[in-house]
Amino acid sequence: MSGLGTSGVSAVKWSIVSSISRFALQMTAQVVLARTLGPDIFGVFAIGMVVFTFATFVSGFGFSWSLLQRTSLSDEDIRFAWTWQVIMGLVTMVSLYMLAPVLATYFKEPRAQFVIEWMSVACLLTSASATATYLLQRDLNFRASGLIQVASYAAGYLAIGVPMALLGWGEASLVAAWVVQAAVLLIISYVMKPHPLRPLFWYSGAVLAVGTGRAVFITNIINWMLNNLDRILIGRLLNAQALGLYNVAYNLATLPNVLLLGALQPAFLAAGARLQADLPRLGQAYFQMVATVFVLGLPGFVFLSLISTDLVGFMYGPQWKDAAWVMAILFLSMPAYVIWGLSTPVLWNTGRKHYEFMLQLPILILGVLGFYMFSGMGLHVVAVIAGLLLVTRGLVMAIAAMRAVQLSGITLLPHIARGLLLSAFCAVGVLASQKAVTHFNSHLLSLVASSMASLALFALLITWRPQLLGDQSIAMVIRFFPRLTKFFNKSNPILQSQIIGEPRL
Repeated sequence: MSGLGTSGVSAVKWSIVSSISRFALQMTAQVVLARTLGPDIFGVFAIGMVVFTFATFVSGFGFSWSLLQRTSLSDEDIRFAWTWQVIMGLVTMVSLYMLAPVLATYFKEPRAQFVIEWMSVACLLTSASATATYLLQRDLNFRASGLIQVASYAAGYLAIGVPMALLGWGEASLVAAWVVQAAVLLIISYVMKPHPLRPLFWYSGAVLAVGTGRAVFITNIINWMLNNLDRILIGRLLNAQALGLYNVAYNLATLPNVLLLGALQPAFLAAGARLQADLPRLGQAYFQMVATVFVLGLPGFVFLSLISTDLVGFMYGPQWKDAAWVMAILFLSMPAYVIWGLSTPVLWNTGRKHYEFMLQLPILILGVLGFYMFSGMGLHVVAVIAGLLLVTRGLVMAIAAMRAVQLSGITLLPHIARGLLLSAFCAVGVLASQKAVTHFNSHLLSLVASSMASLALFALLITWRPQLLGDQSIAMVIRFFPRLTKFFNKSNPILQSQIIGEPRL
């Protein structure tokens, strides 16, 4: 039976709905902004974002994250977390503002100073909103969380960022969009989940909260370095134009994963906290998700990799064409990104919260050496190194998570084989359709032809032989789409045992 019970499934469903909505909004806003502003301005803003994400980790320190890990909460837990979130946010904001000239000099980009100074304000806003955000996730109230994310993004980017960009405000339009988004997120989150605001600097449970926060902080710093080494060195060794091309390619390649993990990881973490004493259910939930990533996610990312040139050409225009190859490489490594994200909750919910940063530390060292030695060779080389790092991280974390729930990696081999087979069929459909329409020289036509061919071929395969998906992926699909039960032959006893009689969380 699956460990992701009814309440967990409901939470994930709402997360997916909100993620799809955010995806539509983000794609609309980012395409308009990219076409209007160009790679150079996006590169300047990317420098500010690299600094901002680091500052956010520092300001948070994991105080609010610790609320997810507690089996029960008191007002003191919440007051302590919020108090120190705000204190750290204030300290980080002032420090970041003061360091802005130095950081702009390091990146050899004077325009970045303005971006970093204003992003320091967003750092405080983000830190202050973390408590309400994690409390909503703890309640598995992903309907409210999703609506908040959609509303804040629309307010920041559609209402502010896009109009300012069209009026010629350059990088200021991106900065304003982010700050407004953070402010709206703070206000609505608190309205949806009000919590005590009276300061509390210490109490009996503070040691546990600080211990969890310390582990979160160290893990986040290592993750930040692994995720941003490429951009730090591109910004330093190349230029804003190159960084803009790489950053847009990376963001578009990771966007499906960010949205998917944004839907799955918090729900899995919160639900998993309730399954800490039930290792078999936690393990089954994890195994089912990873198997589904291989069977359904891998073909999807192979498809996206093969259409990258048409995707960039149609969405962003010719000025962004150099981002296509980078995007294609990164898409191929995205299944590992998802598996890494799903492995984290397993380690945290099995008392192995220190494993994530300990296991990734050697990978970080290799990444530093690789990027430092080869980043000057251009964006293609950087993309290959970044992809290899993602795959390595996913593999290492998956092995640790499988061991934590006492599962053997060998059991995943049939699902990996299914994913590779479906990916091969997908590749055939895409390449054949692209060749058939190449003489029309139309990115849109090529995208339509590739999509239709791939979907038709996939539908024919599944209709002819549903067993190609395997019992784990079928069970996951049915869990979210119960009406497909008859199609996948509910009489299968192995499958039936995973669908019927599931205990609720």
